[in-house]
Amino acid sequence: MITNQDLMVSVCCTTYNHKDFIAQTIESFLMQETNFRYEIVIGDDCSTDGTTEIVRSYKEKYPDKIKIIYPEKNRGAHLNTINSLNACEGKYIALCDGDDYWTNPQKLQKQVDFLENNPEYVICCHYTRVIDIHNNTLNVEENPVPLEYTYHDLLVGRQAETKTATLVYHNIPQVHELFQTNWYSSCYAADKFFKLFATFNTGRKIYVMPEVMSCYRNHVGGVWSMIKNEARMEMVISDFNLIIRRFHYRGMQKKMLLLLYIKRYILFELSRYRLRKAFDTVKYLL
Repeated sequence: MITNQDLMVSVCCTTYNHKDFIAQTIESFLMQETNFRYEIVIGDDCSTDGTTEIVRSYKEKYPDKIKIIYPEKNRGAHLNTINSLNACEGKYIALCDGDDYWTNPQKLQKQVDFLENNPEYVICCHYTRVIDIHNNTLNVEENPVPLEYTYHDLLVGRQAETKTATLVYHNIPQVHELFQTNWYSSCYAADKFFKLFATFNTGRKIYVMPEVMSCYRNHVGGVWSMIKNEARMEMVISDFNLIIRRFHYRGMQKKMLLLLYIKRYILFELSRYRLRKAFDTVKYLL
């Protein structure tokens, strides 16, 4: 990964058909108050609803700050993310999808200051407010406290308050090697695999700042919101099986993964008469 030494942060925003939200998202990037230079990289995956025109209008206003990645055809979320990240030249990368937005103008400064002073962390996150399309609050932690996660925490599902729009991380090859694996394209919850791989491959941790500095929008056009509960469970179980076969663990972590499978997933499998599949998963973890 080639970085520009004078560029501290690349804000990476992937978008597809977010015309009702993308302007607010970009404005939340532009309002950041920093003592360093940052760029905004927007990966528009061939939107068809007017998102492209809105993004281009911002590019015209801020040609030196905004960079747009246009694929020749729709590539899907995984490839759009990879292409956009490959265009990021900053020392750090901040993530935010095109339907979410930031709420604190000091967000980037605070997270970069933390990472600069705490090299044992690869990712810095913060708390977020979950809202609907009318900006009504659906969920927010009223009394946030500092959190930190190791690879082993993430492995067994501990990842509260680490939504994509909160992430700022070191732009280093050890993190992006995930995209070179032959199994990454098979995962569904790409953000979960990203955090797992980053902590595993660097041996560093994730820190969650005790501040609400972004909004996550829950709407019918969202990737996960459009998926029915049963199909979503199928995806979660598929990701679980991918995790236990592609990441390293032993001893207590192996027992915890087995208990997690029994507690959350095995009844779903058995109710659909997938005895062999359930048996194989349990056997793998014994």
